[in-house]
Amino acid sequence: MPGLTAYFGLMDIGKPKAGETVLVSGAAGAVGTVVGQLAKQAGCRVVGIAGSDEKVELLKNEFGFDEAINYKTTPDMTTAIATACPNGVDIYFDNVGGEITDAAIMNLNFHARIALCGQIAHYNATEVPMGPRLFPRLLTRKVLLKGFIVSDYLDRVQEGFAALAKGVKEGKLKYRETIVEGFDKLPEAFLSLFSGENKGKMIVKA
Repeated sequence: MPGLTAYFGLMDIGKPKAGETVLVSGAAGAVGTVVGQLAKQAGCRVVGIAGSDEKVELLKNEFGFDEAINYKTTPDMTTAIATACPNGVDIYFDNVGGEITDAAIMNLNFHARIALCGQIAHYNATEVPMGPRLFPRLLTRKVLLKGFIVSDYLDRVQEGFAALAKGVKEGKLKYRETIVEGFDKLPEAFLSLFSGENKGKMIVKA
């Protein structure tokens, strides 16, 4: 499911073209790592956002990202994204929302595309968060923003499976799993998703 989410979100909404810049939040997760690799295969410059220096190195050294940003140690994300994406952002694959997405929007190029996949920064909010009102920027930059869930593409699942399986078989698509032993650890494993402890897909092994 994460692989299909990455494939359809990037290819159907993002429509990557060689030479474009793709920015991925939640980049070290199961979806983000696949998005980055598919974007590289399409000839794009790929920048990931993650929550530790270890994940930054993982994105660059294992998954082939051109650059990565540790948002937890970066005081000014808008400037950091501008530095990592000197030609601006053409495609933003959003897994997190919040202040990271605010910063990404400030770096969008004209006719950029946003694949709205997740908003984990807001899932546990107890009140409606208030932040910059950025829709005027989306308007003037003529940005396409589309939210989606993978079930939107049930009629194209075989297409996605075929493309992803080909990438794995040819060694062009790598993946990581974080495996937690014991069914009783299910709540702990679930909560760790919100603190970003996982690398790739979180799996609980009974």
